[in-house]
Amino acid sequence: MISKQINETKNLINEGLTPDVLVLAELEGNDRILCQITSRLVQDKYAIQLDEDDFAKGSLKQRSNIRPNRIFTADVGIILYRIGHLKADKLDEVIVQVVKILEQ
Repeated sequence: MISKQINETKNLINEGLTPDVLVLAELEGNDRILCQITSRLVQDKYAIQLDEDDFAKGSLKQRSNIRPNRIFTADVGIILYRIGHLKADKLDEVIVQVVKILEQ
């Protein structure tokens, strides 16, 4: 699931910027494991390009990058709303990359 995240950084909220995140896992209680999504076309070895056709449902407004090297746990309360769902093959690609990073 792709979601819109509330960023607690005051300057970002004032500028109307709320980052997108990929929900990797829903844990017991209110915790979620999230992965950063950025509209900046990052060129590191971990970035995974995210295009409109990678979605089974919904979409982002622009081409983006999933950053599997930027994962974190957060309370479900910071998630504003659901944007969409990735196709299974794209989600698998992200999970494989996360596992590769953890195995280094």
